Amino acid sequence: MRGLEYKWLVGITFVLALIMQILDVTVLNVALAALGREFRVDAAALQWVLTGYMISLAVFIPSSGWIADRFGSKRTFQLAVVIFTLASVLCGVSTEMWQLVGARVLQGVGGGMLVPVGQAMLFRAFPANERAKAGAVLSIPVTIAPMLGPVLGGVLVEYASWRWIFFINVPVGALALLFTVLFLKEEARSDPGRFDLPGFVLAGAGLATLLYGLDQGAQLGWGASQVWLSLVAAAVLIGGLIWRELAVRAPMLDLRLLTDRLFGIGNVLLLFQVGAMFGVLFLIPLYLQNLRGVSPMDAGLVLMPQAVAMLLTTQVVSRVYGRVGPKRLILAGFAVQIVIGFGLLLQGIDTSLWFLVGLLAVQGVAMGLLMTPVQTATFARISGAAMGQASSMFNVSRQVATALGTAIVATVLVVLTERGLSTVDPAVPGQLAEVQLGAYHGAFLVSVVFAGLGFLLAMRVRDADAAASLDAPTSGSQPGEREPSETVR
Repeated sequence: MRGLEYKWLVGITFVLALIMQILDVTVLNVALAALGREFRVDAAALQWVLTGYMISLAVFIPSSGWIADRFGSKRTFQLAVVIFTLASVLCGVSTEMWQLVGARVLQGVGGGMLVPVGQAMLFRAFPANERAKAGAVLSIPVTIAPMLGPVLGGVLVEYASWRWIFFINVPVGALALLFTVLFLKEEARSDPGRFDLPGFVLAGAGLATLLYGLDQGAQLGWGASQVWLSLVAAAVLIGGLIWRELAVRAPMLDLRLLTDRLFGIGNVLLLFQVGAMFGVLFLIPLYLQNLRGVSPMDAGLVLMPQAVAMLLTTQVVSRVYGRVGPKRLILAGFAVQIVIGFGLLLQGIDTSLWFLVGLLAVQGVAMGLLMTPVQTATFARISGAAMGQASSMFNVSRQVATALGTAIVATVLVVLTERGLSTVDPAVPGQLAEVQLGAYHGAFLVSVVFAGLGFLLAMRVRDADAAASLDAPTSGSQPGEREPSETVR
């Protein structure tokens, strides 16, 4: 292993840890019903297994950059892996629901530091003009773990025990920790300033309240008091966070990074990218199982070609990004996603599943066209010293985008279903299925809206701004473009 360049050792280590973190989420979704039977709890109580983890993530993602700058990236990453692995063991040995929820909260502490700190280490290890290769490395766990998760979860629950969905993290976490100890170097630390306690509280509480409000809004409806009270509280807390972080010299979350044109646009592009694609990934399993009667295992198999197509596309994109630049790749990705969104409207009750498999495989191409260019361009002008803070903010954007996209899609699906049910005549066979299908079609259009907004915003991306991440500086700016200024620090 020591014959490998250091950047690849960082990549392998981060991939191992990221596989553990993503696999945990996707495997758990399959096992929720088994957990409900084991602990004899209803869906509302069971939801806290997911919500507790989500809130804990929200608290620690914003602060992860400061923690790594203060105590060192390697130490922080080691701690995150240890916490996540230990919490997985505690989840697996839980005998009461409160124990399981508490262990999931502890998992969120590790997960909230693991991804931003690991991503920052990866991007520091790769020179700016090779970060597209780093993006290709990240695509491996991002595609493989969700592809294997549902299948692995189903096998473990059916043939072993639900406890093994957590114990499976232990060998992966141990291997990631071993790589961290043996191969990773402690990075030079910048002075992050004093711990910004008000910023920590406002960031954690604001993001957690926002994610909770979006999650509950999708489940209970937006008129529920706990939903709009959560969203109002989130607005107040986030408003206070913005005021605090712009006023203090050493902020917990450096919002000034968003003043860099490319970094600011990149975070919004991430919102549209995740909203467009995650909405489809949320809807397809529901459509297949609830409307088409497909088993969970077969639904996972239908989604598998998409993951394979994405993985292959990212490997190609990482090689051409430096010559083509981000703008055309991002525009192509959103354009393909728009076509896929309209293609999903052709799905019927009896449409061949092979047609859907083909559509999803093409969506995998769209995901591959977007993932590496958006991420690489967003960080193109960020210096090594600011990488930790930038990675924290990028992952905050990802969490908000996932929650927002899911909430909007779920809301559209529920509203259209309820509206359609009010017109159903029970004496007319097949009318209920047609109403449900219409609701799914309406929800699929949300993906088109997100992708359309992303396409329009991508028109403002300038390859010249991302020159540091390209093979060579752009030979000529497009009309209205300027040369990039000094790297953001």
